[in-house]
Amino acid sequence: MKVVVDLFRCEGYAQCAFFAPEAFRLHGEEALLYDPNPDDAQRDQVLRAAAACPVQAILVDGLEARHTPAEASPS
Repeated sequence: MKVVVDLFRCEGYAQCAFFAPEAFRLHGEEALLYDPNPDDAQRDQVLRAAAACPVQAILVDGLEARHTPAEASPS
């Protein structure tokens, strides 16, 4: 799983740190630190954190492929 945060868009609300504290944390009052490659065991927490971001600054990649069967083809 790959996580990217648009730090120009992030306004430091810290909702992500509340939902996924192992992947996101505030350094000081405004600087966000995050793990760009969190463990897959944190998937649900990271997705909740991304959904909770009021400015939608968090992009989570690599999850869609896990839920799509490799053999599936469009009909």
